[in-house]
Amino acid sequence: MELREYQLLGENIHRHRLENGLEILVDVRPEYAKQFAFFATRYGGMHLRFHNEDGHWVDTPAGVAHFLEHKMFDSEEGNVLQIMAANGAVDNAFTAAAITGYYFECTRGFEDNLRTLLSFVTTPYFTQESVAKEQGIIAQEIRMCLDDPDVEVYYQLMEAMYQNHPVRVRVAGSEASIAQITPEVLYRCHEAFYRPDNMVLCVAGSVDPQRVVELAREIVTHTGGGVGQADLGQKEPVQVAQSYVQREMPVSVPVFELGVKGTPAPEGQELRQQLVGELVCDVLFGASAPLYTKLYEEGLINSSFGGDYESVPGCAYLMAGGESRDPKAVRDAVLAEAQRLCREGLDPELWERLKKAAYGSMVRRLNSLEDTCIELAQNYFRGEEYLNFPQCFQSIEWEDARAMLEQWCVPERVALSVVCPVGTGDQERWD
Repeated sequence: MELREYQLLGENIHRHRLENGLEILVDVRPEYAKQFAFFATRYGGMHLRFHNEDGHWVDTPAGVAHFLEHKMFDSEEGNVLQIMAANGAVDNAFTAAAITGYYFECTRGFEDNLRTLLSFVTTPYFTQESVAKEQGIIAQEIRMCLDDPDVEVYYQLMEAMYQNHPVRVRVAGSEASIAQITPEVLYRCHEAFYRPDNMVLCVAGSVDPQRVVELAREIVTHTGGGVGQADLGQKEPVQVAQSYVQREMPVSVPVFELGVKGTPAPEGQELRQQLVGELVCDVLFGASAPLYTKLYEEGLINSSFGGDYESVPGCAYLMAGGESRDPKAVRDAVLAEAQRLCREGLDPELWERLKKAAYGSMVRRLNSLEDTCIELAQNYFRGEEYLNFPQCFQSIEWEDARAMLEQWCVPERVALSVVCPVGTGDQERWD
């Protein structure tokens, strides 16, 4: 087992790869009373089409990854949630565009709970009856999301920005797409992506790293190889598909998301670009930025306003949103401020203060075992080491942020998604 030391953070990661390709990362923290385990696969909502080991393309309905995540909690012994709860664990899972992860935390029974986690995630059990029942449950979840303006405005933005990339497809799919899911489809996708060499196990807390490796070797016995090669669609153009989209919903004030289609980071540079993107958000519309104060005082935004940088393989984007009586005015103000910052630059003291604040925030996140494990996994899938972020911060200069800000100044890259009150139609303002 390899021990990697990150002296700037005072962190040590025990790292080991099993013979079948499963990567294991253990962050030992004896001062913690609890343990956390995260078992993830590089498979998410955007992996709709893949090349299997037989050399054939396989097309699957939208929502399979999310559906599979739900069904993995069923086993021949019963519902895994109940089994782990009886052993003192709190467990759950999530599916995103590029990853599916299963996790638990506990203060007792760690080894038994880890055995259960590794066993149920790698041992699929589907029946026609259980799949049909789950279709009804997920269909209800999909209908609930269709009534959620925050969800709708987000996916409306994804469809406006991207023409080809499957990030524009809803992770949960649609009622029509999940109706096409069968046990055979689930087994095929599990076989393609839930393979040891496409997965990572991250553990943190008061644990014995050697024991974690022994348990993983004992339970995850199937071999790797032949991971499904995903098709992420044709190359995306620089410009967005639509610059403005809206729909009506029963909201009292318009809800909006403003997005800028960025350039994906080169391989091995995703973490650094992520940090640059988050700093750009702080510079442009963070709570201490001049623009935030201006928009707030003018009544164009409220405390719901905020922004973030997001990326998955093949795409990257900045987004900002919240509630506003005039989303188009907010968009214009953001673009104007980006142009001003590109021309005039930023006060060096403010830049250094924002960098220190962002760095401090990331260091504080290490206090969360959950955040640490998830970030370790996501960056492992990117081919990077998350705990190298101090060196990334040291190398970031204002010119890196300026280069990203310049993308905000290209109208063809910008899309605005709005959910407006019923009956307002195409009004420019909602007073």
